[in-house]
Amino acid sequence: MTISTLNLQNQRVVLLGGTSGIGLATARAALAADASVVVVSSRQERVAEALALLGDRAEGHAVDLNEEADVRGLFERLGPFDHLVYSAGDALQIGLLADTELKAVRKAFDLRVFGAVAAAKHAAPHLRPGGSVVLTGGVASLRPQKGWTVAASLCGAMEAFTRALALELAPIRVNLVSPGFVRTPLWANLPEDVREAMYAERGAALPVGRVGEAEDIAQTYLYLMTNRYSTGQTILVDGGGVLV
Repeated sequence: MTISTLNLQNQRVVLLGGTSGIGLATARAALAADASVVVVSSRQERVAEALALLGDRAEGHAVDLNEEADVRGLFERLGPFDHLVYSAGDALQIGLLADTELKAVRKAFDLRVFGAVAAAKHAAPHLRPGGSVVLTGGVASLRPQKGWTVAASLCGAMEAFTRALALELAPIRVNLVSPGFVRTPLWANLPEDVREAMYAERGAALPVGRVGEAEDIAQTYLYLMTNRYSTGQTILVDGGGVLV
């Protein structure tokens, strides 16, 4: 394999959840690797904001990823493409299971797990030979904390789904990125001083000495899009968090 095969020139990447955080950083990394990108969010204003940042080689769509018919329609409109990235997700459901209503658990799984299932199902017929699917999990499945029962469960579900889907879609490659603690809009509901104190505390406890940035994680999605020999794998990017 030559260096030239490691870029995404003349390839099209569709990113569901690609308008903010890790998804937006991955869209920018794909553009830097000479791809064209399609970013998708449930909110039109986020799509417009992302397109203003991404430029002419990007297009965007507002789609309710909880509605299978809407997801199917999206991929029918888009036609052939090379790589699917799924990073869509609401704020994590944190709290003791005893204090959590079952409907909140179902809601937590809707976008992060069932949304990914619907996306993979309807994207697969449109993926070109040599293409890939890169999904998103999280370190909670490997290093759960008290109150993270729901978060750990959905991350574990995504790992199992990735392995099974890699066999079902072969030779299309399917992999999972499992981020650790990352500075993203996921934490935007916290007051700024609380949020920054949390970043500082969590970062100081990691072997790398800081929390992750969205750009750190984006490089892993790019690697999995371009590495033609990786499938069925979960790649952990957590600054060494599972070690301490």
